[in-house]
Amino acid sequence: MPRPMADRMPRTIVLIHGAWQGSWAFDAWRPLLEARGWRTLAVDLPDLPRDATDGLDRYAAHVAQVLAAEPGPCVVLGHSGGGLTASQVAELVPDRVAALVYLVGMMLPSGMSFAELVAAQPTGDFGGIVPHLERLAGGTMTAVPPAAALAIFLHDCPPEAARIAAGSLRPQPEAGRAVAPCTTPERYGRVPRLYVEATQDRSIDIRLQRAMQALSPGAATITLDCGHVPQLAVPELLTDCLCDALDRLLQANT
Repeated sequence: MPRPMADRMPRTIVLIHGAWQGSWAFDAWRPLLEARGWRTLAVDLPDLPRDATDGLDRYAAHVAQVLAAEPGPCVVLGHSGGGLTASQVAELVPDRVAALVYLVGMMLPSGMSFAELVAAQPTGDFGGIVPHLERLAGGTMTAVPPAAALAIFLHDCPPEAARIAAGSLRPQPEAGRAVAPCTTPERYGRVPRLYVEATQDRSIDIRLQRAMQALSPGAATITLDCGHVPQLAVPELLTDCLCDALDRLLQANT
């Protein structure tokens, strides 16, 4: 007898962190996902040489190795800049990706960097973390001062959790950020997508989030009234909305 559709749906979600972070960025949220029946795998993206020009490919290959060890396709979630890696993973191994989730993520069209997206907007001060970055090693590395992290990334998170997260950020090569995805409709384009937008985000302004969605149409949308780190600011609400939306998305594509 065939198994029920719900039993055939993917139940593993691979979590990809953004810039200056690590797998720890999901630690507080993972138990909530697992309570809803999801197995979670939070990856640590590899360190890059300061002069690397293939950082996104290295990141995608690392996540593809994680997916190759799994018995079936997984949901791949990218938070913030991790969205770029998620897109490239879907291009590299589309058959291993059941769905893509952009958690306030960079869902950019092929060939466009985030800086180019900002420059293409007609008007507006979009703020963000860039003016606050500390430039290290001749500009090849950047670091986020804790005060800036608290103001831009974590302003609506519980104070003690925000303090710990801000203190956990680490410098990273600019090569890890100054990238653009290279994707095709035949590979990346066939993977179902879900975008979680955050209306109070001070890092990726909601206008930029919606510009990305307009430039890469086809993603289902969840709207949350919070800042850049929903998994820390509104974890229960995020879990409920995301799990319900994933069930609908995966059922429609099973």
